Amino acid sequence: MALPPRTRSEARAEAWMRLALAEARAALGTGDVPIGAVVVGPDGTVVGRGRNRREADGDPTAHAEILALREAARTLGSWRLDGCTLVVTLEPCAMCAGGIVLARVPRVVLGAWDDKAGAAGSVLDVLRERRLNHWVEVTGGVLQDECSRLLLDFFAGHRRGGGAGPAAPGPAGSAGFGG
Repeated sequence: MALPPRTRSEARAEAWMRLALAEARAALGTGDVPIGAVVVGPDGTVVGRGRNRREADGDPTAHAEILALREAARTLGSWRLDGCTLVVTLEPCAMCAGGIVLARVPRVVLGAWDDKAGAAGSVLDVLRERRLNHWVEVTGGVLQDECSRLLLDFFAGHRRGGGAGPAAPGPAGSAGFGG
């Protein structure tokens, strides 16, 4: 039995996730956890990019999502990111989820789930908390294996004491990566 064809929205989400993965890989150059994000504007163009820069900048808030939101706000000339989609390789933490809500981003597409610190449904669900003034549509698992593998390889390298490097083969998925 053949699989159903991918929809245009699935293909678009995967293309955007590949851009976020490129940002994540760039974080490896500064020794940062390889998490990347892009903000896609209402017209489908990328208006913000970010990668983890906590190590590079010595800034505990320099998460990929926050940096991508800041760039998108500058690009669009408004802190309200109505009509935008944030695409990120790992489920946002509580801080990043708060920033997404405050920026009024209506949609988040994520790659890997984070069962230790995720705030988009795994541990917390800040993005869909009914007591807040904004709710976010969440689509998870886009290119999950590739997103997970990048993080697993990075942390396996750190456990060996040599920074990022290839991990032993194993199942990909939610592994509590953190930002």
